[in-house]
Amino acid sequence: MLRTEERQRLARERREEREKQHAAKETQILEKERKAKLQYEKQLEERQRKLKEMKQKEEQRRAAVEEKRKQKIEEEKERYEAVLHRTLERNQRLETRQKRWSWGGSVTPDSEGKTGKQHCKRSPSTANLKQAEAAVSKRLSSSAALLNASDRTRRSQLSPLDSSVISRLLAPTQASLARSKSAATLSAD
Repeated sequence: MLRTEERQRLARERREEREKQHAAKETQILEKERKAKLQYEKQLEERQRKLKEMKQKEEQRRAAVEEKRKQKIEEEKERYEAVLHRTLERNQRLETRQKRWSWGGSVTPDSEGKTGKQHCKRSPSTANLKQAEAAVSKRLSSSAALLNASDRTRRSQLSPLDSSVISRLLAPTQASLARSKSAATLSAD
């Protein structure tokens, strides 16, 4: 009977020992599973964080590219407007010069209005052009006559050497009068 009790006690101890070992193994397995789960969750969070950062960086890059594109378009627009403005100013200056130097009367504040009116007409009559040409040539010839008359009076008082020098100096003036006459004829045409 003692042996039986001893056997039962030993069997119980062995069973308890096995159960303890089994419980310890199970605890270890559960701990490993818990650690693995935590590690997985941590990795998942890290991956999500990196993805979020990458997405933010990509959005920032896109925003910067878009901003740069808008800035470039704005600069091109400003450059285009400046060129357009300069071209318009140049055209206005040219028109003003053409109006100021158009032939058809003397360039005085009173006659400038008349010239402007004539310039605005699309098809001036040939009679007006002939009148303008006649007025210009009359003016030019009277200027030349005055120069020649004053030349004669001066030359009579000067030595032959001085008078030849003066006549040579006056030659370009007469040439410029001839050029003015031809320019008037061309603008009248």
